[in-house]
Amino acid sequence: MKAKTLFYCTECGNETPKWVGKCPACGAWNTVVERPVQEKRRPAAAGRPAAGGVRPAGRPRAMDEVETTTELRFKTGMSELDRVLGGGAVKGSLVLVGGAPGIGKSTLMLQICHNLCRFATVLYVSGEESERQIKLRAERLHVHSQGLYLLSETNLEDIVESVNELQPDVLIVDSIQTLYNGDISSAPGSIGQVKDCTMALMQLAKGQGITVFVIGHVNKEGSIAGPKVLEHMVDCVLYFEGEQQMSYRILRAAKNRFGATNEIGVFEMGDGGLVEVPNPSEMLLAGRPLDAPGTCVTCVMEGVRPVLAEVQALLAPTSFNVPRRTSNGFDFNRVNLLLAVLEKRGGLLVSTCDAYINVIGGLFLDEPAADLAMVVALASSFRDKPVPSDLAAVGEVGLTGELRSVNALSQRLSEVRRMGFTKCLIPARSGGKEIIPPDGLQLIRVRNIREALAAIL
Repeated sequence: MKAKTLFYCTECGNETPKWVGKCPACGAWNTVVERPVQEKRRPAAAGRPAAGGVRPAGRPRAMDEVETTTELRFKTGMSELDRVLGGGAVKGSLVLVGGAPGIGKSTLMLQICHNLCRFATVLYVSGEESERQIKLRAERLHVHSQGLYLLSETNLEDIVESVNELQPDVLIVDSIQTLYNGDISSAPGSIGQVKDCTMALMQLAKGQGITVFVIGHVNKEGSIAGPKVLEHMVDCVLYFEGEQQMSYRILRAAKNRFGATNEIGVFEMGDGGLVEVPNPSEMLLAGRPLDAPGTCVTCVMEGVRPVLAEVQALLAPTSFNVPRRTSNGFDFNRVNLLLAVLEKRGGLLVSTCDAYINVIGGLFLDEPAADLAMVVALASSFRDKPVPSDLAAVGEVGLTGELRSVNALSQRLSEVRRMGFTKCLIPARSGGKEIIPPDGLQLIRVRNIREALAAIL
């Protein structure tokens, strides 16, 4: 017989007799969840082990008395994943891997088991596949490990019991939407179930020192009960980005308590699983057209790694009263701003044209260093004149048309030269530091977009 449950708001704590979309007390939306009565009164639910050395709460400790040790990291066997995690996985951490269904999350988790099982015991829990299906997929990915244990289960209590018996070093749960706690009457995948199951897994990770990888699915908006409602609970949030029709995948850290959040990992999906791409610049520039108007190359910083990206723009006379604007891989509001600056300060009548923006490779450019390349690509398409194929552009564009310096310019220039470019368009001022260009790279210094367009078009 199921325990008695109640509904309460996670924001203000107001209790309601039934579930409502909007809390009647504080007016917050989608904050009312279902919990058993006894769970609301005590943090540790029945069936959640308090083993593993968890100190019972109740006595404050002075900060000087708390023992601190450096976090124990271990390699996962995939350098791109280790880079995003901050140098490797941390013992006792809870990592959430999110993304659209079919993007490659389960494939990535199963592939790292091949290396982890060499020095650790791994338990792979799947609520979507049977043990036989997992083994068939592991054989296709050439994953053969004696230390890998499979469990097809969705009941949270049974999973916790299996973990206590096996005592694995790494636990992989695929996926969190399939797990359920029998004390809660709501269906698996609801907000209450997802949060409660994640809290139980966090107790396992922190209490017993188990590294837990949790897979979660999201839709395009990320508004369903998936990774978006769990980001504040876990230690690290990783998101797989990319289109299923494309072979390349980008792994990005949205949150990381043990490292930086601005690193990316690039993979290519093949017949044998995910393959690491150690040189993303070469991948993103593959197939770049030569002597074609409306394209320009820029260099952005993804963490400490400089990456070259191709920006494409297409301007065509509009047949509507309001020109159409479309942006893929570049902020839409930033595109409108640059179009206004290009017309006002650059002297190009782009307000009568439809504008289509695209960043090749599925990369999203969110730093101002790509502004100059975007302006150059727009002007090139408007004048129907190609940008020199051996030229790259790096710089931030202001509202008055001036060019501002960007950070890590020396590293960007080194990557530009390494990829075979011989010219680079940069701001005239470099932030007070003298920039020494690499051998074979000519720097074209300009103060505003008028000088930039006059220099190359």
